[in-house]
Amino acid sequence: MQIRAVRRGFARSVVLRDAGDGVEYATRESAKGGGMKIGSSFLHQLPRPWAKDSEYVLLQNLLEQAEIIDQGGFDYLWATEHHFLEEYSHSSAPEIFLAACSQRTKNVRLGHGIVQTPPNVNHPARIAERIATLDLISGGRCEFGTGSGATITELGGFLVDQPEKKAMQLEGMRVAVRMLVEEPFTGFEGKYLKVPPRNVVPKPLQKPHPPLWMACSRRESILDAARLGLGALTFSFVSPDEARQWVKDYYATIENESAPLGYSVNPNFAVATPFLCDMDEARLEHVRKESYGFFLYGLGHYSFFGQHRPGATDIWREFTTAPSKDAKSLVVGPQTCIATPKAMRERMREFEEAGVDQVIGVGQVGRVPHELTCSSFRLFAKEVLPEVKERDAAGARQKAERNARIAEKAMARKPKEARVEVDIAIPSAGHH
Repeated sequence: MQIRAVRRGFARSVVLRDAGDGVEYATRESAKGGGMKIGSSFLHQLPRPWAKDSEYVLLQNLLEQAEIIDQGGFDYLWATEHHFLEEYSHSSAPEIFLAACSQRTKNVRLGHGIVQTPPNVNHPARIAERIATLDLISGGRCEFGTGSGATITELGGFLVDQPEKKAMQLEGMRVAVRMLVEEPFTGFEGKYLKVPPRNVVPKPLQKPHPPLWMACSRRESILDAARLGLGALTFSFVSPDEARQWVKDYYATIENESAPLGYSVNPNFAVATPFLCDMDEARLEHVRKESYGFFLYGLGHYSFFGQHRPGATDIWREFTTAPSKDAKSLVVGPQTCIATPKAMRERMREFEEAGVDQVIGVGQVGRVPHELTCSSFRLFAKEVLPEVKERDAAGARQKAERNARIAEKAMARKPKEARVEVDIAIPSAGHH
């Protein structure tokens, strides 16, 4: 059976096969273009001090920014999930934010990158329900990324042990993906989770499920993503030269070793980078030092050196009053996408030549003014994006052929799942 679906400017060719277990597997999937895609990631950063309406204003601004990147031709909009990370990320309900974005945009892919999939944080049934609903209301534009969270502040709030988080993440992800495709879901009993048979509804528009990704911060996790047939969402700020070897290792592994977690393969390597496009060199330097310095300081506060007191610690004040030698050590390097259009074009070409499939600009950080963020998106869309898209279209066929080859080989290694017949009758409660 062959299905061709067109979703608002994105064509996806999928050949499905039935392995005899009642589940249809995607064995060939077209690349969503060639060359390189451009995305934007929203962290929902909100440095203190806060006014009563600070979070309201932040969300309204982000929705306006989502419209601008969609109109400008960006390919992806990413929203991550974090909890309890005051000032650093107020993005605790990204599925709601992305649902709002779906109604204010038309073409941009909506990346839930990531969902925290340890069952203590999100039950797989709730994940599957939310992902499917987002996919339906967006017209098939959802992307589904998995992660575990990282800090004691965050994971400790859900009683997730650091040594167990990766195993919990993968167990929860495997069950959530099964729920997206099985009808009915036949049940699961594992180390961290026990779920009885149920038919999880709704089902996503994209078949067998939206493209799957994994958050990665180092080479080992990139290889894990490749072995599972997942796209790699790399959130370490790396240069094109550093990315080159990671890309090479990722593609060698996904083609030759992967046994897919899901029912389709997503050969994609994405790199997140600081992002601001502006003509004023002095303004770029100020943003690089102040707002991206705060980004790194906030990350360090929760991950390495901070002592956080919920509702009391003022991270922005600590950052701005830190000894100068400490502040200087927390400045992002100049080889980033905080640049003029001319330099930005060079950086995009460098990432392309390194084999990166998508550059994700992290542009909403620190105290970058909303108006400056908007003008940055518009300037990039006007001065840089057209030639990126031209090269992307020129390489589409070659990339599609490569991805089809990878998917064919990888899906052949996916363990065959024995068909499980479910014949249960769930009694009514007998009362309300």
